[in-house]
Parts: sequence; C-alpha cells; structure tokens
Amino acid sequence: MHAIKFRAAIAAVALSVLAVPVLHARPVDAPVAEADLAAHMRILASDAFEGRAPGTEGEDRTIAYIVGEWAKAGLEPVPGSATPWLQPVPLVESRAVSGEVRFKVQGRDFALEADSLILTGRDPALSLADVPVVFVGYGLDGEGKLNADVAGKLAIMLFDNPPFGDKLPRYRERRQMLADAGAAGVLVVAPDALPWADLRGSLGGAAVRLASAKPGAQASGFISLPATEAVLARAGHKAEEVMAAAMDAGYRGLALPVTADIDTKTAVRAFASNNIVAKLPGAKPDGKALLFLGHWDHLGICGEEGDADRICNGAVDNASGIAVLIEVAKRLAGGPRPDRDIYFLATTAEEKGLLGAWHFADHPVVPLGDITVALNIDTIAISPRGTPVATIGRGRPAYDAVVRDVATRLGRKIDDDGEADAFVQRQDGWALGAKGVPSLMVGGSFSDMDLLQAFLAGDYHKAGDNFTDAIPLGGAAEDADLHVALGRVFADTQAWSGTEK
Repeated sequence: MHAIKFRAAIAAVALSVLAVPVLHARPVDAPVAEADLAAHMRILASDAFEGRAPGTEGEDRTIAYIVGEWAKAGLEPVPGSATPWLQPVPLVESRAVSGEVRFKVQGRDFALEADSLILTGRDPALSLADVPVVFVGYGLDGEGKLNADVAGKLAIMLFDNPPFGDKLPRYRERRQMLADAGAAGVLVVAPDALPWADLRGSLGGAAVRLASAKPGAQASGFISLPATEAVLARAGHKAEEVMAAAMDAGYRGLALPVTADIDTKTAVRAFASNNIVAKLPGAKPDGKALLFLGHWDHLGICGEEGDADRICNGAVDNASGIAVLIEVAKRLAGGPRPDRDIYFLATTAEEKGLLGAWHFADHPVVPLGDITVALNIDTIAISPRGTPVATIGRGRPAYDAVVRDVATRLGRKIDDDGEADAFVQRQDGWALGAKGVPSLMVGGSFSDMDLLQAFLAGDYHKAGDNFTDAIPLGGAAEDADLHVALGRVFADTQAWSGTEK
C-alpha cells in the first residue's frame, strides 16, 4: 500500500513544484557551498531513510526527496515515460535461508571453520552430491577466455582483478562466465583487503540480480582466504605456490582431488526498484546530450538484532554524490540555459553490482550514441579543498583536455598518476562505458589515495557512514563547482563539438 500512496504523493509534489515559476536570471553560476551539500546529506543519510535500500520505504522517501529537489530546480520528467521521473528496474533477490558445502578429500569429510562460507542458491532448494572441485585462479587467461573445464564442477575463483590482460572483467562478470560454461557452483575467494566480517555484513546473506540477467550457477557465494588455503593444503598443495601460479596469463586451472556436497535453501523474491531520470531541455539542442549520474541506494538495515546502530546510512557513499547532483542541477537550470539537453540519472542497486546503471544502459531514455559524455558522481566527500583532480576513465585525449582546461581555469591541479584507474570497473560509469559511452568520474576523492583508503578501511559499508560535521565537504563543494563548469562546456555547441573528433 505504501507504494501506491507514494506515487500519488510524488505526483502531487512534482506538479506543485512545476507550477512555481523558475527564474533563470543569474548570469554566473554561484559557487556550491559546503552548507548546501550538508543540508541534503543530513536528510538523505538520516535514520528516517533507513539506509536507502532498494525496494523499501527508504527508497520511496529517497525518490520523493530527489524528485522534489530536481523539480524545484527546474528539471522535467522525461517526455513519454509511463512512470514520470522513474525508470522501473525489475530485480530478483535471493536470500539464503541455509547453505552448506561439505568438502571431501579422498572420500573423507573435511570440515572448515564455522562461518567460513557465504552461500546462496539460485533456486528455492538445491542438493548436489560429489561435485568435483577445481581451483580456477582468476577464471580467465590473458585473452579473456575461460582457463578451465568447469562444467558440472564447483569452481573456486579469486576475487581480485587479474594481474594480466587488458581490462579483463571484474569478479561478477567472471563468475557469470563460469556459470555460463556450466559450473554447478562458484565460490569467490575473499581477499585480505576485504575483511571477512565486513563482507558477511554487507552481503547480509542476500544476492540481487536484474530480472533480465542470465541465471547464475546453481550455487554461488564467497569463501574466506584461510578456508581456501585449508582446502588446497588438504588436497596436497601449498597455497602460496598455487596462488603464484594463478598470476600467470597462461594458467589453466587446477583440478583438486576434492569433491563437495552442496545443500542450500533460498528465499527468492522478485521486486521492482527505480532509477530516477530527469531532463533539462537545451536551448539549442543538436541531437547530442550530456548525462550526469550517481547512485541513490545504500545497504539499508545492515546490523544484527541488538546492535546499537543497525542502519547503514551511506552518508559519503553516496548521499554526498546525490547532494552534488542536486546542486549541479540547480545551477545549470538556474543560470543561462545550456545549448544541449542534459539528463540527470540517480541509479538504484549500484551496491548490488551496478544493476540500475546496467539496466539504463540496456534501456536508455536517450539513444546511447547521442550521449556525448556521462559524468558519474560517487563517494565525493573524502578530500579537503585544494586536492588535485583525478579522472577515472581517462585516456581519451579530447575529453582529458576539457577536464584539464576546466580544472585549471578553476585553479585546480591535475593528478595524472593513474592510481584512480583501479576503480574504473567499480562505479556506474563502467556500465555505460561498456556500451561505448564516454564515461568519466572526475574529482578529488580518487586523487588522495591515503584518504580514500582510510575511508574504505573504516566506515565504508558500515553503520558508521553517518552524516557528521567531521565529513570533509570542502573538496566535494569544489568538485561540485567543477561539474557545473564541465556541464557548461560539454553542453555548449560552440565549445564542444559533441564528439572526440
């Protein structure tokens, strides 16, 4: 019932706001103040939004807030949409009720330490016996082809990106490739850099996929690094030697003298979430468009019963990015009208694997070939003022030149050491880039790696990512101004041709 009431309420909000005249008198864009961002973050990361999990009342509140702010700014719903402001994203959640893998070495049961596995079944019930086990390393060779026969087997695959090849897919895509090849199950080895307790907490025993996605393996999940090492040792192999061998581009996998009995019970639920899409019509549209995007979702209620704080509020990740999207929209709509159409997209289920972005890429509201650039904004409240500008997705000379020129005019330095490149597949722009859309993530947050790693090792994906006055918003405000200026250039038919040529 809350969804029906919500849609009626959102329609009322949008209509009432659009009825108010929007002034476009300011000839110069006002700088974004830290207080502007704080005001949005304080609301979006409040307990009332319950961590902004897709498919919850927290989603309803988030949508109402973003639509209300974008409508006040002067944005419009995309014409012709059956659900104005919203793009429904059909999802399927698989929540583990129980899951167990019993390994056998030479026919004898081998027990792992408790809580060393996270396992979810594809179907409500699964029971498999004597499944052969193969260690596949990264799952692919240097050419991006599967490196082992996994049909009917349980594949154990490393999480980290392969240290060879050219931009090989991340673990989610590699896991799917193993499933497509007939793997009965896939266990991903959690790396040292991803604490096991944090991984268990963030997953919450549930996996979410697009309803349109290919089915995964019958069973999938994660296995701790110590448990993996124990399995290899019982199979007669030294873990460090196996891991080292897997780093070779020609590694062919290792069939282990191990079998597994797999049993799962899973609650499977189909539900719909929503991307939020708005448009700022251009004054002189030329068939090219600019896209700003950032994900609105976070992890929701993530703690255990009895925890003092059970809500993962996602203040930095990514209430900060949505706050910037709102303020950028206000300035571009409130100042001189840009030549080109500008679209604003707040995606759902980024935390579940960029799902909202992948859905938009498959079902765009504007032809992907018309998008001259997509600018993604995520986890932006990390650095102080004066931090150099790094670019995720750099390497296109014409685009790099625009970023360098705009940043320099704003008194910013460029960080081109390439450290930010490691995050290219971990953000929504990757889904669009995979379809050929020039996609950039620009700003200071991915320039100072010490500050970023401190956040990732601290409050990231935990209940501690709350809004406080201690969050550094100076760099986020500067990055917001940078995005306004980039929007002005990329949407200007005289300043930017719309293509790299």
